[in-house]
Amino acid sequence: MHKFDHKRVVVTAGASGIGHAIAAGFAREGARVHVVDIDSGAIAVCQSKWPDDLSLLTSEADVSKENAVMEVFARQQESFGGIDVLVNCAGVKGPTGPVETMALTDWHRCIEVNLYASFLCSKHAIGVMKQQGSGNLISLSSTAGWHGYPLRSPYAAAKWGVIGLMKSLAMELGPFGIRANVICPGSVNGARMDQVIADEAREKNISEQEVREGYERGVSLRSFIEPEDIADTAMFLASDSASKITGQFISVDGHLESIGGIEH
Repeated sequence: MHKFDHKRVVVTAGASGIGHAIAAGFAREGARVHVVDIDSGAIAVCQSKWPDDLSLLTSEADVSKENAVMEVFARQQESFGGIDVLVNCAGVKGPTGPVETMALTDWHRCIEVNLYASFLCSKHAIGVMKQQGSGNLISLSSTAGWHGYPLRSPYAAAKWGVIGLMKSLAMELGPFGIRANVICPGSVNGARMDQVIADEAREKNISEQEVREGYERGVSLRSFIEPEDIADTAMFLASDSASKITGQFISVDGHLESIGGIEH
Protein backbone atom coordinates (compact mmCIF):
# COMPACT_ATOMS: atom_id res chain seq x y z
CA MET A 1 0.00 0.00 0.00
CA HIS A 2 1.40 3.37 -1.04
CA LYS A 3 0.67 6.73 0.56
CA PHE A 4 -1.15 8.14 -2.50
CA ASP A 5 -2.74 5.06 -4.04
CA HIS A 6 -5.55 6.08 -6.42
CA LYS A 7 -5.00 9.80 -5.79
CA ARG A 8 -5.20 12.06 -8.85
CA VAL A 9 -2.42 14.65 -9.01
CA VAL A 10 -1.77 17.50 -11.46
CA VAL A 11 1.71 19.04 -11.53
CA THR A 12 2.37 22.07 -13.72
CA ALA A 13 5.90 22.48 -15.13
CA GLY A 14 6.17 18.83 -14.20
CA ALA A 15 8.42 17.59 -16.99
CA SER A 16 11.71 18.84 -15.55
CA GLY A 17 13.36 20.34 -12.48
CA ILE A 18 11.40 20.73 -9.25
CA GLY A 19 8.11 19.87 -10.95
CA HIS A 20 9.46 16.59 -12.27
CA ALA A 21 10.81 15.64 -8.83
CA ILE A 22 7.35 16.30 -7.37
CA ALA A 23 5.53 14.38 -10.11
CA ALA A 24 7.86 11.41 -9.80
CA GLY A 25 7.57 11.41 -6.02
CA PHE A 26 3.78 11.24 -6.11
CA ALA A 27 3.87 8.55 -8.80
CA ARG A 28 6.22 6.37 -6.76
CA GLU A 29 3.68 6.59 -3.94
CA GLY A 30 0.90 5.28 -6.16
CA ALA A 31 -0.68 8.46 -7.52
CA ARG A 32 -2.07 8.89 -11.03
CA VAL A 33 -0.03 11.87 -12.20
CA HIS A 34 -0.86 14.41 -14.89
CA VAL A 35 2.29 16.30 -15.93
CA VAL A 36 1.56 19.63 -17.62
CA ASP A 37 4.39 21.53 -19.28
CA ILE A 38 4.95 24.14 -21.98
CA ASP A 39 8.12 22.41 -23.22
CA SER A 40 7.34 19.59 -25.65
CA GLY A 41 10.96 18.43 -25.60
CA ALA A 42 10.97 18.11 -21.82
CA ILE A 43 7.69 16.20 -21.97
CA ALA A 44 9.21 13.76 -24.48
CA VAL A 45 12.22 13.17 -22.23
CA CYS A 46 9.95 12.74 -19.21
CA GLN A 47 7.84 10.17 -21.05
CA SER A 48 10.87 8.25 -22.28
CA LYS A 49 12.34 7.90 -18.79
CA TRP A 50 9.09 7.34 -16.86
CA PRO A 51 8.91 3.81 -15.38
CA ASP A 52 6.36 1.62 -17.15
CA ASP A 53 4.73 0.60 -13.88
CA LEU A 54 3.93 4.18 -12.81
CA SER A 55 0.89 6.14 -14.01
CA LEU A 56 1.52 9.15 -16.27
CA LEU A 57 -0.68 11.49 -18.32
CA THR A 58 0.93 14.47 -20.09
CA SER A 59 -0.36 17.70 -21.60
CA GLU A 60 1.56 20.42 -23.42
CA ALA A 61 0.14 23.79 -22.34
CA ASP A 62 0.97 27.36 -21.39
CA VAL A 63 -0.86 27.54 -18.06
CA SER A 64 -0.73 31.34 -17.98
CA LYS A 65 -3.48 31.23 -20.67
CA GLU A 66 -7.02 30.39 -19.54
CA ASN A 67 -8.09 28.53 -22.67
CA ALA A 68 -5.11 26.22 -22.31
CA VAL A 69 -5.86 25.64 -18.64
CA MET A 70 -9.49 24.80 -19.41
CA GLU A 71 -8.33 22.17 -21.91
CA VAL A 72 -5.93 20.69 -19.36
CA PHE A 73 -8.63 20.24 -16.75
CA ALA A 74 -11.15 18.91 -19.25
CA ARG A 75 -8.56 16.26 -20.13
CA GLN A 76 -7.97 15.60 -16.43
CA GLN A 77 -11.69 14.97 -15.90
CA GLU A 78 -11.94 12.73 -18.95
CA SER A 79 -8.89 10.67 -18.00
CA PHE A 80 -9.00 10.55 -14.18
CA GLY A 81 -12.52 11.67 -13.25
CA GLY A 82 -11.43 14.26 -10.72
CA ILE A 83 -8.46 15.85 -8.99
CA ASP A 84 -7.17 15.37 -5.47
CA VAL A 85 -3.96 17.41 -5.57
CA LEU A 86 -2.89 20.37 -7.70
CA VAL A 87 0.74 21.44 -7.48
CA ASN A 88 1.39 24.79 -9.18
CA CYS A 89 5.06 24.74 -10.15
CA ALA A 90 5.02 26.76 -13.36
CA GLY A 91 7.35 29.75 -13.19
CA VAL A 92 10.01 31.80 -14.92
CA LYS A 93 12.91 33.68 -13.42
CA GLY A 94 11.96 36.98 -15.07
CA PRO A 95 14.35 39.81 -15.89
CA THR A 96 17.39 40.70 -13.79
CA GLY A 97 18.31 44.33 -13.21
CA PRO A 98 17.19 47.63 -11.65
CA VAL A 99 13.49 48.42 -11.92
CA GLU A 100 14.08 51.48 -14.08
CA THR A 101 15.71 49.35 -16.79
CA MET A 102 12.88 46.81 -17.11
CA ALA A 103 10.54 46.58 -20.08
CA LEU A 104 6.86 46.35 -19.21
CA THR A 105 6.50 43.30 -21.46
CA ASP A 106 9.14 41.43 -19.42
CA TRP A 107 7.41 42.45 -16.18
CA HIS A 108 4.04 41.25 -17.50
CA ARG A 109 5.37 37.86 -18.60
CA CYS A 110 7.01 37.24 -15.23
CA ILE A 111 3.76 38.03 -13.39
CA GLU A 112 1.68 35.96 -15.85
CA VAL A 113 3.64 32.76 -15.42
CA ASN A 114 4.49 33.04 -11.74
CA LEU A 115 1.14 34.35 -10.44
CA TYR A 116 -1.61 34.17 -13.06
CA ALA A 117 -0.89 30.49 -13.71
CA SER A 118 -1.43 29.61 -10.04
CA PHE A 119 -4.68 31.57 -10.08
CA LEU A 120 -5.96 30.01 -13.30
CA CYS A 121 -5.10 26.41 -12.44
CA SER A 122 -6.52 26.77 -8.94
CA LYS A 123 -9.67 28.38 -10.35
CA HIS A 124 -10.35 25.45 -12.66
CA ALA A 125 -9.48 22.79 -10.07
CA ILE A 126 -11.67 24.25 -7.31
CA GLY A 127 -15.04 23.46 -8.88
CA VAL A 128 -14.17 19.78 -9.11
CA MET A 129 -12.72 19.73 -5.60
CA LYS A 130 -15.87 21.36 -4.18
CA GLN A 131 -18.01 18.65 -5.77
CA GLN A 132 -15.76 16.02 -4.17
CA GLY A 133 -15.73 17.79 -0.81
CA SER A 134 -11.95 17.48 -0.65
CA GLY A 135 -8.74 18.57 -2.31
CA ASN A 136 -5.28 20.04 -1.89
CA LEU A 137 -3.88 23.12 -3.58
CA ILE A 138 -0.13 23.61 -3.31
CA SER A 139 1.64 26.52 -5.00
CA LEU A 140 5.35 27.20 -5.18
CA SER A 141 6.39 30.66 -4.12
CA SER A 142 10.01 31.39 -3.14
CA THR A 143 12.07 32.83 -0.34
CA ALA A 144 11.65 35.96 -2.49
CA GLY A 145 7.94 35.64 -1.67
CA TRP A 146 8.46 36.85 1.89
CA HIS A 147 11.94 38.40 1.86
CA GLY A 148 12.18 40.49 -1.32
CA TYR A 149 14.84 40.15 -3.99
CA PRO A 150 16.97 43.08 -5.21
CA LEU A 151 17.38 43.14 -9.01
CA ARG A 152 14.55 40.58 -9.34
CA SER A 153 11.57 42.79 -8.41
CA PRO A 154 8.93 41.31 -10.77
CA TYR A 155 9.77 37.81 -9.58
CA ALA A 156 9.53 38.87 -5.94
CA ALA A 157 6.25 40.71 -6.57
CA ALA A 158 4.72 37.66 -8.24
CA LYS A 159 5.88 35.28 -5.53
CA TRP A 160 4.52 37.54 -2.76
CA GLY A 161 1.26 37.46 -4.72
CA VAL A 162 1.23 33.66 -4.68
CA ILE A 163 1.32 33.64 -0.87
CA GLY A 164 -1.54 36.14 -0.66
CA LEU A 165 -3.58 34.16 -3.17
CA MET A 166 -3.19 30.83 -1.42
CA LYS A 167 -3.81 32.17 2.08
CA SER A 168 -7.01 33.75 0.77
CA LEU A 169 -8.04 30.48 -0.90
CA ALA A 170 -7.43 28.61 2.36
CA MET A 171 -10.01 30.90 3.99
CA GLU A 172 -12.50 30.58 1.13
CA LEU A 173 -12.20 26.83 0.71
CA GLY A 174 -11.74 25.48 4.22
CA PRO A 175 -15.51 24.98 4.68
CA PHE A 176 -15.48 22.75 1.59
CA GLY A 177 -12.75 20.45 2.89
CA ILE A 178 -10.09 21.94 0.59
CA ARG A 179 -6.67 22.93 1.88
CA ALA A 180 -4.31 25.49 0.29
CA ASN A 181 -0.63 25.88 1.17
CA VAL A 182 2.56 27.35 -0.23
CA ILE A 183 6.12 26.06 -0.43
CA CYS A 184 8.90 28.66 -0.56
CA PRO A 185 12.04 27.05 -1.98
CA GLY A 186 15.40 28.66 -1.49
CA SER A 187 18.26 28.25 -3.96
CA VAL A 188 17.50 24.93 -5.66
CA ASN A 189 20.18 23.19 -7.70
CA GLY A 190 19.27 23.00 -11.37
CA ALA A 191 19.28 24.72 -14.75
CA ARG A 192 17.06 27.64 -13.71
CA MET A 193 19.24 28.55 -10.73
CA ASP A 194 22.33 28.26 -12.92
CA GLN A 195 20.82 30.88 -15.24
CA VAL A 196 19.88 33.13 -12.30
CA ILE A 197 23.47 32.99 -11.10
CA ALA A 198 24.85 33.72 -14.57
CA ASP A 199 22.55 36.74 -15.00
CA GLU A 200 23.36 38.11 -11.55
CA ALA A 201 27.10 37.68 -12.11
CA ARG A 202 26.83 39.64 -15.34
CA GLU A 203 24.73 42.39 -13.75
CA LYS A 204 27.15 42.79 -10.81
CA ASN A 205 30.32 42.23 -12.86
CA ILE A 206 31.56 39.43 -10.62
CA SER A 207 32.17 35.72 -11.22
CA GLU A 208 29.45 33.08 -11.14
CA GLN A 209 31.40 31.29 -8.41
CA GLU A 210 31.29 34.42 -6.24
CA VAL A 211 27.54 34.64 -6.70
CA ARG A 212 27.07 30.95 -5.85
CA GLU A 213 29.22 31.23 -2.75
CA GLY A 214 27.25 34.31 -1.72
CA TYR A 215 23.99 32.37 -1.90
CA GLU A 216 25.52 29.60 0.21
CA ARG A 217 26.71 32.11 2.83
CA GLY A 218 23.22 33.57 2.94
CA VAL A 219 21.65 30.46 4.53
CA SER A 220 22.32 28.88 7.90
CA LEU A 221 22.97 25.41 6.45
CA ARG A 222 25.43 26.88 3.90
CA SER A 223 24.10 24.73 1.09
CA PHE A 224 21.77 24.69 -1.90
CA ILE A 225 18.49 22.76 -1.87
CA GLU A 226 17.77 19.70 -4.01
CA PRO A 227 14.54 19.30 -6.03
CA GLU A 228 13.73 16.18 -4.01
CA ASP A 229 13.63 18.29 -0.83
CA ILE A 230 10.77 20.28 -2.33
CA ALA A 231 9.05 17.09 -3.50
CA ASP A 232 9.16 15.65 0.00
CA THR A 233 7.49 18.78 1.39
CA ALA A 234 4.78 18.77 -1.29
CA MET A 235 3.94 15.15 -0.52
CA PHE A 236 3.79 15.87 3.19
CA LEU A 237 1.41 18.79 2.65
CA ALA A 238 -0.84 16.62 0.46
CA SER A 239 -0.84 13.74 2.92
CA ASP A 240 -3.18 12.84 5.77
CA SER A 241 -0.34 13.73 8.14
CA ALA A 242 -0.96 17.39 7.22
CA SER A 243 -4.75 17.18 7.38
CA LYS A 244 -5.00 20.24 9.66
CA ILE A 245 -2.39 22.35 7.86
CA THR A 246 -3.79 25.03 5.56
CA GLY A 247 -3.12 28.67 4.77
CA GLN A 248 0.57 28.27 5.53
CA PHE A 249 3.79 28.96 3.71
CA ILE A 250 6.69 26.66 4.46
CA SER A 251 10.23 27.65 3.57
CA VAL A 252 12.56 24.91 2.37
CA ASP A 253 15.71 26.98 2.12
CA GLY A 254 18.26 25.98 4.75
CA HIS A 255 17.06 29.03 6.74
CA LEU A 256 17.57 32.18 4.74
CA GLU A 257 19.57 34.90 6.48
CA SER A 258 20.20 37.18 3.49
CA ILE A 259 19.60 37.01 -0.26
CA GLY A 260 22.90 36.20 -1.89
CA GLY A 261 24.91 36.77 1.28
CA ILE A 262 26.65 39.77 -0.30
CA GLU A 263 26.01 43.47 -0.71
CA HIS A 264 23.59 44.37 -3.52
